[in-house]
Amino acid sequence: MSTWSGTAHAHPAAFHAPADESELAAVVAVVAAAIGSGERIRVIGAGHSFTPVALGTGTMISLDALSGIVAVDAATRRVRFRAGTRLRDIPALLAPHGLALANQGDVDPQSLAGAISTGTHGTGHGFTGFAGMVTGLTLLTADGARRELSRAADPDVFDLARLSLGVLGVITEIELACVPRFDVVAREQSEPFDDLLATFVARSAQCDHLEFYWFPHTDRALVKTNVRVAPGQAPPAGMSAARPRRRLAQLLNEEVLDNGALRAICEIGHRAPALVPFFNRAAAEAASNRLYRAPAHEAFVSPRRVRFTEMEYAVPLAAGPEVLARIRDLIEERRWRISFPLEVRTTAADDVPLSTATGRESMYIACHRFFRDDSAEYFRRIEQICREFDGRPHWGKVHTLTAAELGAVYPRFEDFRTLRARLDPHAVFGSAYTDSLFAPER
Repeated sequence: MSTWSGTAHAHPAAFHAPADESELAAVVAVVAAAIGSGERIRVIGAGHSFTPVALGTGTMISLDALSGIVAVDAATRRVRFRAGTRLRDIPALLAPHGLALANQGDVDPQSLAGAISTGTHGTGHGFTGFAGMVTGLTLLTADGARRELSRAADPDVFDLARLSLGVLGVITEIELACVPRFDVVAREQSEPFDDLLATFVARSAQCDHLEFYWFPHTDRALVKTNVRVAPGQAPPAGMSAARPRRRLAQLLNEEVLDNGALRAICEIGHRAPALVPFFNRAAAEAASNRLYRAPAHEAFVSPRRVRFTEMEYAVPLAAGPEVLARIRDLIEERRWRISFPLEVRTTAADDVPLSTATGRESMYIACHRFFRDDSAEYFRRIEQICREFDGRPHWGKVHTLTAAELGAVYPRFEDFRTLRARLDPHAVFGSAYTDSLFAPER
């Protein structure tokens, strides 16, 4: 068993895909009863993390059969989902109710439980990641208890359990705050990188969603600005020419120009690194200006066909441009040849204790390497820069931080470890990897 990127592998002793919650509870009970043997549990979704965070050598559980909507509260727009529901299926599930997710990332194969448990996020100065949208949870703990968590019912545990990396128990249901369905008017255009660094923080506060991709060795970036509009509402000023994308044109752009061209650049760059700057400049100059309108999930999500390894750090928003400038200088000083672009996004501050955006507006800087290329030194040196600015690593992506180092950047890290020791004193829901993050006494 391996992750999507192929960067982490596991050979579990047992694998279960329970058909319902009663079967799940039976599996947990058997493992919990074997505490003396050291048997442990990990729950896996899509395996879209770049670390072994969801993998284990004991019992592994898939919640794919626990999928779909449990209940919809039309008045509050809160929707309760089974934890194994894939993000890609949620728009169709919400459509009959006239609802949508408030925000999404740029890929959607993940399970909902996996997305909230690792801090998955999109972009937008006024929006949080998935964990910040959670209003309720059902948690199956090592003692067999089924806990219904919310601010009203169990505020202390709920607060910390919204993002837990699966080490508190098995999440079986998730309630999210949703919004009325909406469209997005998207503008994609090439801009000078230096100008973008100078204006990005201010611009991110002036529009709904802003992100960009920068190809190393170039002085330009591909910028994507998304504006939210109600279905049937006229596009905003300056975007009146936006029209729905034709399916053929969309396939051409996404599959041939985006994924196909990127794969070619990466393959050539792997074999002939000296050619990378030339091809990156060609890609940056060829980036087409696009203006279109689409349902929200179609505008947010893009297919990712080229396999890569990724590290992503969240730094304070105001410090982001300086961090990016330092990274650019580092790449040139080290004379690396990096074919994959960096992706830059923002989120609002939230109050989720283990969220990378807890307590501060954040810029997310995602660094990628083609899966055939060695990423170790590239990631290590960029990680050093991000840590100088109190950066926090994405929980599902490559990083080297230990429990002590994580405790220095998360104000409530010790509160989380204390809760874990109380709910799961024998760390049944864990692995060697999660031990390295939370260092329980075994």
